[in-house]
Amino acid sequence: MSLKQASVLVIDDDTDVLTAVRLLLKTEAKEVVTEKNPENLRAILARQNFDLILLDMNFNSSINTGNEGLFWLNKTREFKSGAAVIMITAYGHIDLAVRCLKEGAADFVVKPWHNEVLINVLKEALAKRAKTKSPQVVAAKNPVVGSELIGESAIMQDIFYKIEKIAPTDANILILGENGTGKDLIAKAIHQQSLRAAKPYVKVDVGALSENLFESELFGHKKGAFTDAREDREGRFEAANTGTLFLDEIGNIALHQQAKLLSVLQNRQVTRLGSNQPVAVDIRLICATNVPLMELANESRFRRDLMYRINTVEITVPPLYKRGTDILLLAKYFGKVYSKKYLKPEPEFDTKATEKLLQYGFPGNVRELQYTMERAVIMADDHVLQAKDLIFSPIEQAPEMSEPDELRLSSIEKNTILRVIEKNSGNITKAAKELGITRTALYRRLSKYDI
Repeated sequence: MSLKQASVLVIDDDTDVLTAVRLLLKTEAKEVVTEKNPENLRAILARQNFDLILLDMNFNSSINTGNEGLFWLNKTREFKSGAAVIMITAYGHIDLAVRCLKEGAADFVVKPWHNEVLINVLKEALAKRAKTKSPQVVAAKNPVVGSELIGESAIMQDIFYKIEKIAPTDANILILGENGTGKDLIAKAIHQQSLRAAKPYVKVDVGALSENLFESELFGHKKGAFTDAREDREGRFEAANTGTLFLDEIGNIALHQQAKLLSVLQNRQVTRLGSNQPVAVDIRLICATNVPLMELANESRFRRDLMYRINTVEITVPPLYKRGTDILLLAKYFGKVYSKKYLKPEPEFDTKATEKLLQYGFPGNVRELQYTMERAVIMADDHVLQAKDLIFSPIEQAPEMSEPDELRLSSIEKNTILRVIEKNSGNITKAAKELGITRTALYRRLSKYDI
């Protein structure tokens, strides 16, 4: 790609710099978009793809560490931008340049620059991008090969990393998360990447088992053990022998059922109802629940010894609204699936539809998005989906939308900052680290919300 065909985004808090770059690139590039506030980066990248991003290193004249620029450099990857990023600053320290390149920047230029130099830097960055852009780069975003998991956000990349680390082991896994977040897909991906992948994978919704069925379903029974036991039957533990057993909604089982389950896990053997002969089982155990971990830690609800038994490693699956532009990835995926199912053109999204998806809270998480896209594909009059085509589920108790989305999101951010600062006893450095932002960015938010 030549610079003449490229779209360029310039982010700098200096209006003169934005004007100068816009005028310089007016005849050199296909399109130039300028922005003073890096906080708008997510919305801009959600609306449009760019080939190049010129990103300032400092957005506060009194602080010249470059940390803000590095923070937003990392955010470009989280926001699913494939653009080559060139960092710009008035402070040309060598160590800062090296840090930028290590963090993934394509190049580094110092203000003020010669116009010819900047043009050459942009051309070279485009050339490097063309060489490195390949299917392998996309595949690296989701290393959990063969699974249905989709996500490029930082929080999902962390989950993929954990899956890769723990899958080859026999460690017991506890998956936490709200309903509809895809806990079952995580469990299946762990099995598929494990050494037991060719062996049985057995899923049981233990929370839905009645008192009478719990032992029979899990441990099996002998003929005549109870009224309807007309033949011998192996339980789910035996069915999963040498493979993986996934116990879903384990947080909903009663305490006396927990005691029976604990005994089996400790001894690694089951005894069928109506029999006195124990049967050894070799399983990899994965459990999941929508009950928060702190509630599970309450012994009046869940046995602590069982908690330690099932929770060698835990994975917390985030609600959909925390996954950023993964929402768009998933929407496109479901759109493709249902367009094939209903023999319709693969849908695209106009700007308003994209904004509506990103601004909605999705209380039903990925499951709600899936049903939303299925309805949209069926009911839309055109393959380009508009905001009116996206009808969210009335079943879910979505947050009140009476106030503007911007204010609603600001309220969430403010409350989160207050909680984290209180948790860290007012220590701004620790609070900023936990929030994943720089101290400068945190101070800016404290001023913004009058905290």
